[in-house]
Amino acid sequence: MSEQYKKAGVDIEAGYEAVDRMKTHVERTMRKEVIGGLGGFGAAFDLSQLNMEAPVLVSGTDGVGTKLKLAIDHDRHNTIGIDAVAMCVNDILTTGAEPLYFLDYIAVNKVVPEQIADIVDGVSNGCEQAGCALIGGETAEMGEMYGRGEYDIAGFSVGAVEKAGYIDGSQVKPGDKIIGLPSSGIHSNGYSLVRKLIADNNIDVNEKLNGEMIIDRLLEPTRIYVKSVQTLMQKINVRAMSHITGGGFIENIPRAIPEHLGARIDVSGIEVPEIISWLMELGNIGSSEAYNVFNMGIGFIIAVDENDVDVAMKTLADAGEFPKVIGTVTEEIGLVIHGG
Repeated sequence: MSEQYKKAGVDIEAGYEAVDRMKTHVERTMRKEVIGGLGGFGAAFDLSQLNMEAPVLVSGTDGVGTKLKLAIDHDRHNTIGIDAVAMCVNDILTTGAEPLYFLDYIAVNKVVPEQIADIVDGVSNGCEQAGCALIGGETAEMGEMYGRGEYDIAGFSVGAVEKAGYIDGSQVKPGDKIIGLPSSGIHSNGYSLVRKLIADNNIDVNEKLNGEMIIDRLLEPTRIYVKSVQTLMQKINVRAMSHITGGGFIENIPRAIPEHLGARIDVSGIEVPEIISWLMELGNIGSSEAYNVFNMGIGFIIAVDENDVDVAMKTLADAGEFPKVIGTVTEEIGLVIHGG
């Protein structure tokens, strides 16, 4: 044990204990392509084991944003890791890539092994949902950078897709239908506004909203769409996809469509999560702003040929989704939202 280092604010022994606690969570995410185990200087993945002729690697990195502040303030650490995974794997999924592995970075004021284990438990749960391996990471004790009890988490994921199957939206045509997959709630965006609304209105998040604690709804993890969408891609030719994150419909749907085309979205059949409706009422937020901040009930969209809609809807439903046809690709440039 380094007593001098401990006096300087870094407890090496606590770090060792944290790694030991992580291992049981990490082990359940392993894939046959992973070489070695946790604890090396580099994490290795054998691409030759993939059944691909011309694999293209797709990578993504992200954090959780200020949703993390709610988790810290209310000592809820076992789901925030799911959000970290979701923000990365849902993004790379939009290219048609299968997420292969994930690495996390956790920076803390002080290593508390039980807290680290809770965070990594969430990361491992997210990796299991995505079918990717948690093959490495870093836990840094940085007492001079973070206040007591504070930490940050970021993730990095790599996936692979056959070069011929890479999805970039170039195949999208006017008349294609846009299918939406439901969100579980707010997901991981808009929390600076959420926290301001909570503070400005002196809301006690431990109170209940129709039988469920508000804090539970606020910390509901981001949905991971990997397995259901992968099942769909085995059935039909998916033309484009978008992960509805920061910027809501207004920013993210156009990202999936060629610049010379547009989309017309009918939101009349979309069920907006109660927590989002409650926040809109709390802050007197109009629909135009809400669709530019929140996911409004749709966390992921898929563009398909209109002739493939029936197969797509059945395949997604059989995979456990509740898909809705929410729009059509148009020749007119721009995004039109109606029915709200």
